[in-house]
Amino acid sequence: MEEDYLIQKILLTHDPDGRQLDSELLLRAMEDVMHYATQSEVKINPLPHHISSLAVFLNDHDVINKVSDRHSDAISLWDNEVIGPKGTLGNTVYKISRKILSNCYKDEDSETKLGVLFDTLRHYTWDAKVVLLLAAFALCYGEFWLIMQVYARNHLAASIAALKQLPRDLSVFKPRFKALSLLINAMVEVTKCIIKFEGLPMQHIVLDNTAMVATRVQIYQATCWIFKSSLACFSQIIDLRALKHEQVHVLSLESANFSCHFLLIIMVDMCHQQIETRLLEKLCDVFKETHADNQKVLQMLFASKDDLPLKDCSSQAKFQVSELKNKVVILLVSKAELLPVEQTHFMVQQTYNDPYNKEIEGSYQIIWIPVPSSDTWTLAEERSFYFLSNSLPWISIRHTWLLSSAVVNFIKREWNFKEEPLMVVLDLQGHVTNSNAIDMVLIWGAKAFPFSTVRERELWEQENWTLQLMVHGISPLLMNWVEDGKNICIYGSDNLDWIKEFNSGMKEIRSARVQLEVIYVGRRNSSKHVRNILAIIQRNILAIIDEDDLYGSLNLIQNKLFWLRLESMRKSLLNLGYTLASDGIMKVVSDLLDIDSKDQNWVVIGKGSSTDIVKLQEEKLKAFFNHFAEWGKYVGKLGLVGAISTALEPPYNEELVE
Repeated sequence: MEEDYLIQKILLTHDPDGRQLDSELLLRAMEDVMHYATQSEVKINPLPHHISSLAVFLNDHDVINKVSDRHSDAISLWDNEVIGPKGTLGNTVYKISRKILSNCYKDEDSETKLGVLFDTLRHYTWDAKVVLLLAAFALCYGEFWLIMQVYARNHLAASIAALKQLPRDLSVFKPRFKALSLLINAMVEVTKCIIKFEGLPMQHIVLDNTAMVATRVQIYQATCWIFKSSLACFSQIIDLRALKHEQVHVLSLESANFSCHFLLIIMVDMCHQQIETRLLEKLCDVFKETHADNQKVLQMLFASKDDLPLKDCSSQAKFQVSELKNKVVILLVSKAELLPVEQTHFMVQQTYNDPYNKEIEGSYQIIWIPVPSSDTWTLAEERSFYFLSNSLPWISIRHTWLLSSAVVNFIKREWNFKEEPLMVVLDLQGHVTNSNAIDMVLIWGAKAFPFSTVRERELWEQENWTLQLMVHGISPLLMNWVEDGKNICIYGSDNLDWIKEFNSGMKEIRSARVQLEVIYVGRRNSSKHVRNILAIIQRNILAIIDEDDLYGSLNLIQNKLFWLRLESMRKSLLNLGYTLASDGIMKVVSDLLDIDSKDQNWVVIGKGSSTDIVKLQEEKLKAFFNHFAEWGKYVGKLGLVGAISTALEPPYNEELVE
């Protein structure tokens, strides 16, 4: 009867007014405090780690750069949002803590004290109520332990402990702390169930009424239990200041056991599974339907109780799905590690930094969707996600727990996501126009807008095999040479002796006043040997090479990007159905990649955006140098590539160049 009465009372005061609070994030901060506060031995640093997480909320910082060892790698961003019309989250937690403490000192019954708490938290959702209570206790408990752990070596802490009349010897309180810790752990587990239930996207998916009502009753009971237990916990902290050693006894809390805990877990899991199953079905249906815009599709993909499931990675500002209306949306799906550093850099360069981006500014948006390797996020995956989502210039999910497992399953099943990253393109109506535009983006960047398969085929039909296509975006110096119409020689090898011999021959050609810039691109698989060769060239150790020649060497990252670009070209053409027999670009790209895989030495010579390109290897490379005296004199008349082709294509016809 008492429980029913309390439930009725809390329901009468429950009046949420739309205040937003990230319960999951605040609970993690609270757990961080309790983790260190309950340890028997803690190493103390000048800035104590065990209260740093909550301190971020209370000191109005926007971003936390370092929290405790337990969570610093997993969570690098903390939202210090205004959760109500009258203050920040820090103020709210502080006021709740002080109000509970002041009530504990009053000579009133527990029912009256609970009524005050119910009224104080009337405007918050069920999950926010209990998390705010736990955070308020963590603040009080953390402050207590901070003083107790350092007062022996810190005069300020010792003076504060004396003023508060805190006990000098805590060893006799060990049974009390153990009981308190067990109760707090139970409260946290129950709170997680409440957060999980309240976080279900029930505005998108409707639960069975029977399951909803039954679970709601359990939520009300659990909330009342946490309120009663919180008061008991606060009372224990106050008692520590008044009790003498001889008054200490084992803590006895009747509320320490919540008998419905396991039933609550079962019912919340049942509701969660029901939501996930229906969400997956609805996702499959929504992509088959016709829509006026992309909003329904995106709302289903990012279904959440939170209206702000996304964030702008560059500014960390929260991002609404409605802001993506009338835009082409590219969903970049990958593992939490995204891509190797050089590939990520290249993708950013091809989209965010592409000059063509100014012409279509605001017409499309890239959203990064990281997918965990299993059902739960590992610490390493969370660390990678928060680091990258604080660094990239795109949009991403705001927190790992805001991505539904149903969405992950849909991506894996319907879009065939495994390990390799995908860029799924949605048009203005939310239709999938390209199941993977990643190669297209790496090749053309923003020029590929609107990134559909139709546009990809159109771009290939407009392209010719040129040096400009081959090296676009790889190196500013190389692009300047292309735009200036210079003759460029690109060569690949991992044979240092051959490279020295090759550069010796190039020196002879250039000494005859033949303009020719030289670039070394190594091998596709950058072995340690290739990296050493790159380092040698860049350090100007090859004495036979002029300094001007060395200036054109690619660094290791640019070398990797060159091969990445060629691989992207071949994959893009293959996906569109082009073959070696039907497409010239496909043939020459495949030839270069095949030559490289056979560890053969090769050279490509061309000029700017001209389609006149010559590829040399093996015997033709020897003839290139051996017949220089014959073809070199015709460079002025036929151009470098023309002179080489005429001399090396059998049979050599001198009359042709007269």
